[in-house]
Amino acid sequence: MKIFLFAFFSILLLSGCVGDANPPAGTQLQTRNIQSRSFETGDREMVMRSTLGTMQDLGFIIGRADDALGTISGTAISNRASMTVSVREAGKNRIVVRVNIQHGARVVTDPEAYQAFFNSLSQSMFLAAHMVD
Repeated sequence: MKIFLFAFFSILLLSGCVGDANPPAGTQLQTRNIQSRSFETGDREMVMRSTLGTMQDLGFIIGRADDALGTISGTAISNRASMTVSVREAGKNRIVVRVNIQHGARVVTDPEAYQAFFNSLSQSMFLAAHMVD
């Protein structure tokens, strides 16, 4: 399953699913909605661990992880992609995860690339919450 997700994610990044580095102001809200997901949990540490593992499973080499800021950055050498994820609390039992994917110097705007990441993250969080390795 992880190999399938990695292959799918890599194909999306290589297929030219990129947009302008500076999208028009009217689309910034749409882009933010594509890049963000809210999870019903209060366990920020578990979300951070799951995010880190998901990025590694997708072939990203972690360059920086800052638990205090709630950010993780990594690069995928094979396809010149970079990813930055921020994890923040949004209330007592809600965590918001926002992902920014770049291919070279261009921001990836294809919703499928972000959906693939969030699907993998959701599975990882489910397994972590149920103590399955």
